[in-house]
Amino acid sequence: MTSQGDNVDLSTVQRVHLIAICGVAMAAMAGMLKQRGYQVSGSDENVYPPMSMLLERWGIPIRTGFRAENLSDRPDVVVVGNKVSRDNPEVQALLASDTPYLSLPQALHDFFLAGKRSIVVAGTHGKTTSTAMLAWVLERAGRDPSMMVGGDAKDFGGNFKLGAGEHFVLEGDEYDTAFFDKGPKFLHYAPQALILTAVEFDHADIYRDLDHVKSAFRKLIAILPAGAPLAVAADFPHALEVAHREGLTPETFGLSDAARWRIANLRAANGESSFEIVRGGGVECTATLRVPGAINARNALGVYVLARRLGLRGDEILPGLRSFTGVARRQELVGEFNGIALIDDFAHHPTAVAGSIAAIRQHYPGRRLWAVFEPRSNTSRRKVFQREYVDAFAAADRVIIGGVFQKQTDAVSADELFSPDQLASNLNARGIKARAYPEIETIVVGLTRNAKPGDVILLMSNGSFGGLREKLAAALGGSASSPSPSGPSGKAPR
Repeated sequence: MTSQGDNVDLSTVQRVHLIAICGVAMAAMAGMLKQRGYQVSGSDENVYPPMSMLLERWGIPIRTGFRAENLSDRPDVVVVGNKVSRDNPEVQALLASDTPYLSLPQALHDFFLAGKRSIVVAGTHGKTTSTAMLAWVLERAGRDPSMMVGGDAKDFGGNFKLGAGEHFVLEGDEYDTAFFDKGPKFLHYAPQALILTAVEFDHADIYRDLDHVKSAFRKLIAILPAGAPLAVAADFPHALEVAHREGLTPETFGLSDAARWRIANLRAANGESSFEIVRGGGVECTATLRVPGAINARNALGVYVLARRLGLRGDEILPGLRSFTGVARRQELVGEFNGIALIDDFAHHPTAVAGSIAAIRQHYPGRRLWAVFEPRSNTSRRKVFQREYVDAFAAADRVIIGGVFQKQTDAVSADELFSPDQLASNLNARGIKARAYPEIETIVVGLTRNAKPGDVILLMSNGSFGGLREKLAAALGGSASSPSPSGPSGKAPR
């Protein structure tokens, strides 16, 4: 975990340049640096809203395209995003110079974690929501935390905050750090407390198999100080396995009877969820949430458990849980359009897909549910979970699978490629009406023609899904008459 920035004297740094500034985390880093008083610039090849508008509002200039001349004003240090490779022309110019450079995680550590208590939330699922939720609990409890999260935390109006309190709450990503540092990002964050939400196979582009994934999380557990607060989701056996280490006593939580802290009597009413928090054999309290489903109840319980280990009382924690409004694109209600609810979600792993469908089922009981999925992540684009997705979508009433997202930087061979048609066929064989459509416009027309008042449409993708959210909202909210598609491909399962 080294770079040419390891020995840079931060006290002399005034100007910082970010290569690939328009990524969500990189834009947050730019905003944090600007707020701290540094002169900040950046470059990217894809400069578009919302990040471009956000950076413009902060007064941070963006240079379009990656070029050697972007470094001509000699920044004191360069932060390199993990989406750029060694052969990037701007990176090539950087490597040919004597300008020090850092990865995003190392820059976060070096510029912002000194003097703070680093609280990391890691895991295959739920880490974004849990990070934002924990930060909000601390905020409501008057602790004035700092935080950085990989999503738009609605309560904070963005994905970072620099507070005066002792805690810095961080989403700990297991993805690799940079082209010059292939270790997981979370190893840079020097955690002094940790929530581990889940451990399952993911990121098939960088991890060989589940054992490889587990090795990354073991490294994270290994750098926790002895006696550090550690909350682990007991519903995921691989999380329990990697958390076993001498000098640590994990607090286990979840729906499982084996957990020390358990969820009991989960119910939904009036747009809220509530559940009892059971410790050992007794009920400690009842928690209420605005965010739906067992998946979020488990996130909230992990936050509650760690916050207790950080010294907060139950009556300091519960108001933050109840007032937490969520993270954009995590079971986010886009709106009700002529009686049809449109939900946008980031789910892409089969476990997350099943959890999101269950959560929406609970929140909208009795309504017909359309699950609309884009195979876009580096794992879902591969057939790694071809069979698992059949079970994941089984609780939906109607399923539409979009085309496999094509990435020039990570081409998938034909024998590895996920098959939307096969998933649709398998679901139909189980009595779940499903269709695979490669074109976004066909999905829009099919849903507009076949969705009815009272239905719920759940979009699931870890990317833009070709602008489907915006296109569908416009089509559903407009005139009842829609243009007919050419040929039979506009028919969706009714």
